[in-house]
Amino acid sequence: MAATIIDVARRAGLSTATVSRALRGLPNVSESARARVQQAAEELSYTVSPIASQLSSGRTGAVGVVLPFVNRWFFGQVVSGIDSVLRANDMDLLLYNLGDTRVHERFFERMPVRRRVDALIVLTLPLSEDETRALSSLAVPVAVLGEPTPPFWNVRIDNSVAAATAVRHLVNLGHRRIGLITGAAHDPRRFATPILRRDAYRTALEAAGIRYDPRLEAMGHFGIEEGAAAMAQLLTLPEPPTAVFAESDEMAFGALRTLRRMRLRCPEDVSVIGFDDHETAHLMDLTTIAQPVVEQGALLARLVLKALAGSHEEPSDTVLPTRLVVRGTTGVARRDAAPGVPPSPGAATDNGTGARGARSPVP
Repeated sequence: MAATIIDVARRAGLSTATVSRALRGLPNVSESARARVQQAAEELSYTVSPIASQLSSGRTGAVGVVLPFVNRWFFGQVVSGIDSVLRANDMDLLLYNLGDTRVHERFFERMPVRRRVDALIVLTLPLSEDETRALSSLAVPVAVLGEPTPPFWNVRIDNSVAAATAVRHLVNLGHRRIGLITGAAHDPRRFATPILRRDAYRTALEAAGIRYDPRLEAMGHFGIEEGAAAMAQLLTLPEPPTAVFAESDEMAFGALRTLRRMRLRCPEDVSVIGFDDHETAHLMDLTTIAQPVVEQGALLARLVLKALAGSHEEPSDTVLPTRLVVRGTTGVARRDAAPGVPPSPGAATDNGTGARGARSPVP
């Protein structure tokens, strides 16, 4: 049977209260008593219970992470960044997946994180005023990934600037009929990210003097299969797009698959740009907007640990940079076809150098 603190107290000839203070490194214990406790603990192979230690200090040793989708690549990467920092600091991670509106509402009604975590990290969830107040009432450090949510720490990218960069890249290549595969813009919780990227797409078109056509928007729900279906929908238009901006790389992967199955070439027939710089984007030769996904999670974790360490720094809004990564899925718009109409599948094209262009490999 494992030794208990009572056994240590008997071996050291001291009270259990004194032994407890000594083992936790608290003051008001003489050096001789501390040495006796240490010797007795070693002789009995006694180790301090982490749970008991945390309870006595008022700390749980855990950080809660609240997210809307546990099965998406983006959130998995953010959580990986959080976990790497927490593990390095001997902290545990408790995950709360608010997968739909019902679970979301129940979470804020019950607040199951109360007294279970020392800090909380919230990933891209739209928060009402009541929900913000509920999180503030926890009296623990809170950091949010996404749009600014006072009074909490905030980490994000500028989705508007990044999405506009993607559209301008296509415009600069001569494309005038540019489609959009958007995310969950119609989710009842009104997530900010797909809305900001969609609005930036429309604004960038207007700035380029391109008339907005709502038929060129298709729902992709941030999935590969859904992205494939969205591209198929766009290609059924009387005048299909010559280029497509997908709000995530996974939707772009699906779009590329549809092009391949319809025997259309990328970028000769249709250019595609994604968003994220997914870990397999380079294998797909996908042009994309890169964002530091893992780094965002790591920064969120560092911010709450800094607050737990006693920092009195005021919560701030940190915007991390994004960048355009040009690869093989975007190219100059065709000049030898009617605007927005790809040539018949398999047709050879003039690539601008006088040579007949070969079919580009599409994943």
